[in-house]
Amino acid sequence: MRQLLTCPGPDAILAHRYRTGCIQLSAKGDTAVTMPACRFLWLSIVLTVLLMAACAAPVAAPSPAAPAAQETTVIKLAANPWSASQLNAAVAKALIEEHLGYPVEIVAIDENAQWPALSSGDLHASLEVWPSGHAANIAEYIENQQTVENGGPLGPIGKIGWYIPTYLLEEHPELATWDGFTTPEAAALFATAETGDKGQFLAGDPSWVQYDADIIRNLGMNFEVVTAGSEDALLAALDAAYSREQPILFYFYTPHSVFARYDLTEVQLPEYSDECYAEAESGGVACDYPEDVLFKIFWAGLREAAPPVHTFLSNMNYDTEAQISMVAAVEVEGKSIDEAAQEWISANESIWSTWLPQ
Repeated sequence: MRQLLTCPGPDAILAHRYRTGCIQLSAKGDTAVTMPACRFLWLSIVLTVLLMAACAAPVAAPSPAAPAAQETTVIKLAANPWSASQLNAAVAKALIEEHLGYPVEIVAIDENAQWPALSSGDLHASLEVWPSGHAANIAEYIENQQTVENGGPLGPIGKIGWYIPTYLLEEHPELATWDGFTTPEAAALFATAETGDKGQFLAGDPSWVQYDADIIRNLGMNFEVVTAGSEDALLAALDAAYSREQPILFYFYTPHSVFARYDLTEVQLPEYSDECYAEAESGGVACDYPEDVLFKIFWAGLREAAPPVHTFLSNMNYDTEAQISMVAAVEVEGKSIDEAAQEWISANESIWSTWLPQ
């Protein structure tokens, strides 16, 4: 908007001249000049003309300050210490950034620490939760506090279990079930320098939720849980034992590409029941792990903070085979997480396009 200054017109100028006393009306109506004031006449006229010239030009009003650009929320996705979780996050990151325009940060965090981080909004989503290990967190953050939202199923069905190389069954068929591990001979077969006269049960990442020490104790087995330190370290130990056809008993899970590389047998533990798992928090588990319908969890404020991202992640869903194919690209073919994720995206637009907000 532009504004004009109010300027004096000719009548006002003439009136000014009369007020100065330079021009006066006689009794007959004609004019007479009074010289004392006229010394200022020309200066007054010049100043008045300059003022009128300045007023003739429009003056721009100050522009209102431009509103600050709205800051885009940086979406923070959890990546837990196993390949499938990291692949889920990589797929989501690539698609959110390209198609929704939100920057995405992937945060490496273990599956227990992610719950309070999601509750506070420091994280926005975790895309692969195994519910059998998180009953207390589900009750606390989703049901009681309602600061974490159940984001719906991811698609794959997971199962944790105990595994041995199938070649062990040729000489020790009793090891197909849990009671074959209760004998002193079984403990001696799996004993190591670290475990002494106890058999070794090899676990992976120390942050993984597992009840194996409780199961071993409650089923009367003379075994000790030894933590490899990471999934990679666990797989390296498996590879070393497998190449020499040595005994190894270890924790693992499906879906995973490891089953395409090695012939493995799942040890039959006592059948899972809800009653058995009700004792999990008190150390009373003495049965198999359940099948897990993997699901997603979101910060409760995500729907309001980034509605398109909330819709996208809620829709995100693929089957077990899709996830295994990506894990195999990493674990078997040696591709990076980002390479495997992008390869899947390039080949499966018909799937991920349905996740986008319509």
